[in-house]
Amino acid sequence: MEVERTPLPGIGMRHCFTTENGRRVGVVTHRASGRRDLVHDDGRDPDGTCSLALTRAEAIVLAGLLGIMDIVDVTEIRDQRDAGYESQTGPGS
Repeated sequence: MEVERTPLPGIGMRHCFTTENGRRVGVVTHRASGRRDLVHDDGRDPDGTCSLALTRAEAIVLAGLLGIMDIVDVTEIRDQRDAGYESQTGPGS
C-alpha cells in the first residue's frame, strides 16, 4: 500500500492512502500547532471530504486503538534483544 505525501504550504503535510474500496484516508499535520486532522473521502467525489481535528493526545489514543502499540511493543522487544537485554534467567542469574 502506498502512502502519498502532499506538502500543504502554510499548513503542514498530508499523508494519505486509498483503501480497497476506493476511499482515501489520511492525516493532515499542522506545522504550527501540531494538530492533526483525520480526513477521508470517497475518492470519486472531491466534495465528499470529511475531517476530524485531533489533539496530539487524541491522535496517540487513536493510534493505540488502531494497533500501533502492538507494533511498538514488538519493536521494543526486538531492540532490547539486539542490544543484549535478552532474558536474564539462566545460569548465574
